[in-house]
Amino acid sequence: MKNRPYHHGDLRAALLTRAEETLRERGAGSLSLRELARDLGVSPAAPSRHFKTKQDLLDTLAVTGFERLADAITASQEGVGEGFAERLASAARAYVGFAVDNAALLDLMFAVKHSPEASQALGASAHRWSEQLLELISDGQRRGEAREGAVERVALPVFAALHGYAVLTVSGTLPPDVLEHGLDDVIMSILRGCEPE
Repeated sequence: MKNRPYHHGDLRAALLTRAEETLRERGAGSLSLRELARDLGVSPAAPSRHFKTKQDLLDTLAVTGFERLADAITASQEGVGEGFAERLASAARAYVGFAVDNAALLDLMFAVKHSPEASQALGASAHRWSEQLLELISDGQRRGEAREGAVERVALPVFAALHGYAVLTVSGTLPPDVLEHGLDDVIMSILRGCEPE
């Protein structure tokens, strides 16, 4: 892919876009503010107006990633019924879709949020999408459609199954005949695990 030099407009947005491309193409280790400036055709000092350090850039990428994930889960709930199974299945598809389409970004999101240097904004945005899942399960419990118990304990197998399936998909581990119906099978298994006892 040929890079076009940056000339006018929103440098911050251009830096984030190019940083995410670099992340996808070569990984977080290849990200540098100096290289991003060179790719965009601006002075080496220009990025520092928006990101003082590489950690600031990584935090911002992770924050925007968590915001996009939360937005995808919110959008997944539009137009679905009120039933727990429908809502959870739709949220599951949204999570796996985001994870598969943004694998490198998702890795960064989960790695950076645990960094001691992570910003408060990152911590807050990292919790938004998981709170959505917990609230969905909590609502299912109130309606008698999900098993009782600490909501975090009900949610853990749900997240583990979805994240594991996404990792297997991205790694190319799953054969095509499994991929064709794999997510349906995982969701069916999750829903059985969430059934009231």
